[in-house]
Amino acid sequence: MSDRVLKIVIHVVRLILGCTFILSGFVKAVDPKGFSYKIEEYLQVVNAQFPDWLNLPLVAAVVICCAEFVLGIYLLLGLRRKFTAIATLTVCVVFTIISVLLVIFHPVHDCGCFGEFISLTDAQTLIKNVILLGLAIMLMRNPQVAKPLVPEGWQWFVSLYTCVFIFVFCLRSLYYLPLIDFRQYKVGADLREMVFPTHEDIKPEEISDFMVLDTLSEDQTAQILFKKEPTMLIIAPLLSEASAGVAERLASISDWCNDKGYDIYCLTASPLKDIRKWCYYNDAEYPFLIADHTLLKTMVRSNPGLMLLRDGVIRNKWSANNLPEVEDASVDEKQLEAAVGNNGKILLKILLWYLLPMLLIIMLSNIIRRKTKSAKIPKVIKTLKTPKDSNTSNNSINSITTKNTKTMRKKIVAGNWKMNMTLQEGVALAKELNELLAADKPNCGVVICTPFIHLASIAPMLDTNVLKLGAENCADKEKGAYTGEVSAAMVKSTGAEYVILGHSERRAYYGETPEILKEKVNLALANGLKVIFCIGEVLEEREAGKQNEVVAAQLKGSLYDLTAEQFANVVLAYEPVWAIGTGKTATADQAEEMHAFIRQEIAKQFGPEVAENTTIQYGGSCKPSNAKELFAKPDVDGGLIGGASLKAADFKGIIDAWKE
Repeated sequence: MSDRVLKIVIHVVRLILGCTFILSGFVKAVDPKGFSYKIEEYLQVVNAQFPDWLNLPLVAAVVICCAEFVLGIYLLLGLRRKFTAIATLTVCVVFTIISVLLVIFHPVHDCGCFGEFISLTDAQTLIKNVILLGLAIMLMRNPQVAKPLVPEGWQWFVSLYTCVFIFVFCLRSLYYLPLIDFRQYKVGADLREMVFPTHEDIKPEEISDFMVLDTLSEDQTAQILFKKEPTMLIIAPLLSEASAGVAERLASISDWCNDKGYDIYCLTASPLKDIRKWCYYNDAEYPFLIADHTLLKTMVRSNPGLMLLRDGVIRNKWSANNLPEVEDASVDEKQLEAAVGNNGKILLKILLWYLLPMLLIIMLSNIIRRKTKSAKIPKVIKTLKTPKDSNTSNNSINSITTKNTKTMRKKIVAGNWKMNMTLQEGVALAKELNELLAADKPNCGVVICTPFIHLASIAPMLDTNVLKLGAENCADKEKGAYTGEVSAAMVKSTGAEYVILGHSERRAYYGETPEILKEKVNLALANGLKVIFCIGEVLEEREAGKQNEVVAAQLKGSLYDLTAEQFANVVLAYEPVWAIGTGKTATADQAEEMHAFIRQEIAKQFGPEVAENTTIQYGGSCKPSNAKELFAKPDVDGGLIGGASLKAADFKGIIDAWKE
């Protein structure tokens, strides 16, 4: 698959996953209490116990819907790409496992994936989750394809804004009632038609199970629905859990109904002893009717709540926190009736409350980023052109760089001792170098990368102001039964600050693949090490004119899953394999050409600012005699030195090339 096609595919994958998570989280946030009822069902299946003071289902409902919404926004905007890919895959794996269990055991009716908005069968849920899991795996394999729409420095603000928005929206839905009602018992619903359908084409799912009985178990459903006068229904699923603080308000509403000649009933699923207790303590004089507990929780997401009926049609609903003000005797039921809402318009209005500020943030952040970049970054003009008389490459890169650009990047000369020097010899060489550089301070950063056995002995004797320590390799495993391996954490514990990864000898002799190197890089960075990452082509690839293609693939295979912040701790070392230990050296122009190409590739992935601040060393038979010419090139920022680093005088001669 070509890079262009891959990018399109991953963008589509992100769009599908992002929209799915946003929809799922949002419709749950519309009705978090309803989703908490679904979580209760799951907890009852596994017989989960939790303290009465901790409403675990409700807490879990709020956390889940907020997390899904935020994750969806991260996917759409390309934020925290690696974290988002891991989180998406984890969520999809968990949901798929749950859906498999639903298909096998059928513990609950409807998974609740999309709240009350969409009801899916167990089989449909499984198919949906398997598809999402496949998409999540694709995203996990290519997390860095997406370019973030928000600059890294602003992503925390977008995250905070998104979290606050969805959390406040959840709280609003809990405190009052859902702004959008996806259930049968929404304002404008005709209960007469739902309970006693007269149309043959009415769908089974539209038929309501609304039924109320008096305390003697006689059916009062028709009497309630076919009354000519408006009827006020107090909905209290469990009086023992109802908010007693609203009892006085309910008494005032009851008096208002009596004055107006309207009927008022309290519908509850409570036992008679709880009804008597409520009446005794709250002076409740309205009649009580018995209804199903689940039905009442579905009718109004409040305990107690209030519902106004007229001609069998639901005219309005209130939660315990916003009961109608009826102290004024002139108020009638017409004034209490709510306009029938259009869910689409309400949804659009809610989303605009989020989207308009978000679009403003995105625009503002990108404008500031561009202005900051143009103010801080010297002008660098890079062009690709095809020379007519070049035999080594189809394309060459001309780079025109100001002097200031050169000084922006850290200049580093690193020595790679490889498998040389006994412990005693290594300690002696390190001591000699330390003394030389302390006496004649270098104009560049200097690093010596030694065999593992030297690290702990050499680290204490180095003056880190002039000479830093690094390792030549580290394991691709964090820890465990890997005899002979040395982890990144172990390297860090010795006092080392750098580690060389991806050296051509490790690739050739030990079969280190891009995937292995990716793991090593991630572990090294996670343990606070700076990485000197080696890239380069062999002679056959150079002669075939494939050097650019090879180097680009090496970068992509091991480094492009990093964030720009992580990449800032990576030093690149271009080492033409054909010039290592062979006495051959790439010309200064060949080195510059490749370094400029590498910087251009980094700019494509991480942006021009990151590219211009990336140190790119040259490694390949660099000696005191050619160091000055190599280091004079604008895109060559130092050297990774092999054999010449084993003699203090030769290594110092290369370091001093920066002083000339």
